[in-house]
Amino acid sequence: MAKKIFVINGPNLNLLGRREPEIYGHESLEDIAVLCRKVGNAHNLLIDFRQSNHEGQIVDWIQEAIGNVDAIVINAAAYTHTSVAIHDALRAYNGYKVELHISNPHLRESFRHTSYVSTAVDAIVAGLGTMAYELVIELVHDVLRNSTKPRSAL
Repeated sequence: MAKKIFVINGPNLNLLGRREPEIYGHESLEDIAVLCRKVGNAHNLLIDFRQSNHEGQIVDWIQEAIGNVDAIVINAAAYTHTSVAIHDALRAYNGYKVELHISNPHLRESFRHTSYVSTAVDAIVAGLGTMAYELVIELVHDVLRNSTKPRSAL
């Protein structure tokens, strides 16, 4: 049976390729989704790629993952620095969780140096550009393949 991964993207990531390409690159979010699904398919992973500009929707997706999804990859974008609600939802999810950032927040404005997500995840990947998504799918595959724990206890 294929393992299922939610790739959750936060606000303004729907503008990738058009918004600040000097920071975020020229690939669109759809380009990244296609790449993630391609890598996932190669490893028999079902990639459910999502994006919302709404904090509550992201919280709902994390809650939906509880008991139903093997791992979450989250680029919470600006909510990384503001959302206790996303932090709390991630804490309620027992599967493997990775925080992803296209840029390195620590090299940017000081308000981006604090992450409410980081203390609720298993790993953090930042500053590798859009290729981070591909690398994180590979990482999650390796973690899930080497785990003997059920998805609710991973």
